[in-house]
Amino acid sequence: MSEAIETDGRRLRADESRRRIALAMLDLARAGEISPSAEQVAEQAGVGRRTVFRLFNDMDGVYREMHAVMVERITPVFVAPFQATTWRAKVDELIERRARMFEEMRPIRTAGDAHRHRSAFLQSEHKRLTKLQRDTLVGLLPASMRGDDERIEALDLALSFESWRRLRQEQRLPVKQAIAVWRRLARALLD
Repeated sequence: MSEAIETDGRRLRADESRRRIALAMLDLARAGEISPSAEQVAEQAGVGRRTVFRLFNDMDGVYREMHAVMVERITPVFVAPFQATTWRAKVDELIERRARMFEEMRPIRTAGDAHRHRSAFLQSEHKRLTKLQRDTLVGLLPASMRGDDERIEALDLALSFESWRRLRQEQRLPVKQAIAVWRRLARALLD
């Protein structure tokens, strides 16, 4: 009986350490550290360096945990029902939502994208999330537009994370101005 309790205690401590390490990685990514060292992660998480290596002997484990935390943070925005009643107003609402989500995701996604080529998990999640975002966008459009493949492709690109990152990082636009650019792009493509 005490062996089971001891095992459960170890598992709980390991789970807590894993979560602290993932949160530390996210904090470091937000601070601009795309590939932090084990020492930096250990210090930020308040755990020993050996704990970092022991709990995450493969980087996909780190990415999975970081992804879980990120999904936990953005899911409420993503799954909330649309308040708008017309398809155009829903697209505008989608722009606002994506801006909030992408702004939250940007440092983490940038760090993840730098490592995606080495991670089957990150590749799979990237494909899944890209499809989910596209399906959500297409689902808001009237049926008469859904057959216009070029328009769909252009709109999907215009309102993508990659577009948001470029507006915010490379072009250094403030959030409000980046949203205004997205709205103008959407209007041009939807009119």
